[in-house]
Amino acid sequence: MKPNAPHKDKDRARVAAIFRIVLAAMSFCTSARAQEARVVDIPTRPGVTQRFVYVAPDKPKASAVLFAGGQGELQITNDGSFGRKGNFLVRSRNLFAERGIAVAVIDAPSDRQNLAGFRQTREHVEDVRAVIAWLRVQAGVPVWLVGTSRGTLSVGYIATQLPANSGGADGIVLTSTVLAQSRNMREATVPEMALERIAVPVLVVHHKQDGCRVCPFADLPRLMSKLATVPRKEMIAVEGGENEGDPCEAFAYHGYNGIEREVVAKIAAWIAPQ
Repeated sequence: MKPNAPHKDKDRARVAAIFRIVLAAMSFCTSARAQEARVVDIPTRPGVTQRFVYVAPDKPKASAVLFAGGQGELQITNDGSFGRKGNFLVRSRNLFAERGIAVAVIDAPSDRQNLAGFRQTREHVEDVRAVIAWLRVQAGVPVWLVGTSRGTLSVGYIATQLPANSGGADGIVLTSTVLAQSRNMREATVPEMALERIAVPVLVVHHKQDGCRVCPFADLPRLMSKLATVPRKEMIAVEGGENEGDPCEAFAYHGYNGIEREVVAKIAAWIAPQ
C-alpha cells in the first residue's frame, strides 16, 4: 500500500484544487449576478433632476458613472429604455455589472435636451457630484468616471474641477479620447485641460485604428505627457473588431465594435483588481 501513497496524495491534491476552482467560479458568478436595471432621478441643482439607469451586481467591487459620446442625450424613458442606445458604454453596461462594477448610465439633466456646450460647466460638475454621492451611499465602494469619445470631455473636465476629497471620483477612465479640435467643437479637448490638477488614477483606452478625426491614436503621447503628475496611469491600446459606418460613430473601431467584452474586461480589471 505504501508505494501507492504518493499517488493518492496527488489525487487528493488534484481534487482539492478542482474544488477550489469550482468554489471560486461559484463565488464570481454570485457576486457578478446583475440586479434588474432601474431608472433613478435625483435632485441636483434647484429645480433640476439628473436621470440615470443604474445596473449593479449583488456585491459590487466598484461603481462607475458612464458618459456616452455625441451630444450625450440618451433619452432614457421611465421604463429604462434608451432612445439612443448604440453607444459603446450604453450597450456595454451589463458587461460592467458582470465584472462586478455597478454602473450609472447618465443622461442629460432635466433642464437640457443634450450636453452640447454643457460638458465643461459648473452646472454639469454639480449634477455629477450628486450622482457620485448617490453611488457612494448606494454601493459603498470606490466611484469612477468612465467616458467615451465626447464623454471624455465631461470626465476629464470634472476630474480637474472636483477633487476626490470634495465629492469627486476615485479615478477616471478615458476611452476614445477627444484629442484634437474640430470646427464645431465648443469645448477644450482633453489634452488642453488643466490635467495637472487631477490627483486620482487615470486609465486611457484607445483603438489603434480609430479613424475619428478628433481622436487620432498618434496624438496619445501628448495626452499621456500631460498626465505626468497623476498617482497612477496607464494607456491600453486595443486592436481588432469590426469597422462599420462613420469612423466617429459607435460601430466603427472608435466604438470597439465586436470587442466590447474584451475592452470592458480590461477596464474592470484595472479599476477593481481581483
